[in-house]
Amino acid sequence: MRDGTQEATRARPSVAMCTVERVDDVRRVADDIRHSGGTVGFVPTMGFLHDGHRSLMRAARAVHDVVVVSVFVNPLQFGPAEDLDAYPRDLPRDADIARAEGVDVLFVPSVAEMYPEPPLTTVSVAGLTDGLCGTTRPLHFAGVATVVAKLLAIMGPCHAYFGRKDFQQLAVVRRLVSDLSLPVTVVGCPTVREADGVARSSRNAYLAPAERAAATVLMRALAAGVEAVHAGERAAGRVGDAVAAVVAAEPLATLDYAEVRRADDLAACERLDDGVEAVLALAARIGTTRLIDNTTFTVVDEDVVADLPVPSVST
Repeated sequence: MRDGTQEATRARPSVAMCTVERVDDVRRVADDIRHSGGTVGFVPTMGFLHDGHRSLMRAARAVHDVVVVSVFVNPLQFGPAEDLDAYPRDLPRDADIARAEGVDVLFVPSVAEMYPEPPLTTVSVAGLTDGLCGTTRPLHFAGVATVVAKLLAIMGPCHAYFGRKDFQQLAVVRRLVSDLSLPVTVVGCPTVREADGVARSSRNAYLAPAERAAATVLMRALAAGVEAVHAGERAAGRVGDAVAAVVAAEPLATLDYAEVRRADDLAACERLDDGVEAVLALAARIGTTRLIDNTTFTVVDEDVVADLPVPSVST
C-alpha cells in the first residue's frame, strides 16, 4: 500500500469494472490481489449511491491497488415495521457511479447468496448498541454487525471504509473488528453534506420538497448544540436540550434523541471533560423519514474544536 497521505488517485491502466455476484468469486479476486503483493480497499454499501459513497470510493482509490464496493440491502438490519421493501434501489445507476469512481469490482450478492439458510449465528456488540439508535431500532445493530462481520470475513485482509455520519455504526464496526481480531483496518471518513448542511443519505430520496427544506433542522440543531458549548455550557444534558429546542421549533420534525456521548466508546457523560472528544448525536423524523446526523468536538481550555462545517446557504 502506498503512503496514505498521498491524495492523487493511483495511476493505472484503464480496466473495465467487473461485477461479481458470488461470494467465492469476490473472495478469489481479493486473494489473488494480495498474493500478487497488492492491497484491497473495501467499501460496503446498501446501494442507491450518493456523494457520500463517492467520497469513500475516492479515499480507497487513492491508496489501494484494487477497490471493491459491495451493494447489498441487508434484511437482517430492518425491523418488521421498517422500510426494507421501500428502501431505494437502482443497481444500473450504482454501477455507473462505481465505474466513474474507478472501482475495480462491484460485489452484488443476492440475499440467497449471503444467507443460503436463515442464519443461526448473529453478532452483537454489547454496550455500544445501548441507547441512541439502538433504543428505537433494537434489531438494527445485530443485523449490521452480522452482515459486516460476514462481508469482512469474505474480503479478508483489507482496509474497510465507512462514513462518520453513521457514528454509532462506525463505533460498532471498530469494536467488532478489534474483539474478533479481524485482519481489517477500519477507516472512518468525514460526513459529506449538501450546500445547506443536510448530510447525504440514501433516505433523503424519501423527502418531499417541503420535508427536504425542513431537513436542514438537523444541521441547525447540531450547530446550536456546539454554540452552547462555545458559550461555556459543560453539562451534557443541557447541550442536548439546546439541540432538542431547535428541532421542536420545526413543525415537520419529530425528535428521536439528541445526546452527548464520549466519542471513543459512546459512554454516557454528564459533563464535558477538557481534552476528551465527544460526539453530539441526533436522530429525528422529517415527516415519516428517519434521519440521523452528528458532530464531534473537543473542549480545549476555553476553546471548542468541532468538525461541523458552516453551511454555505443560510437558513
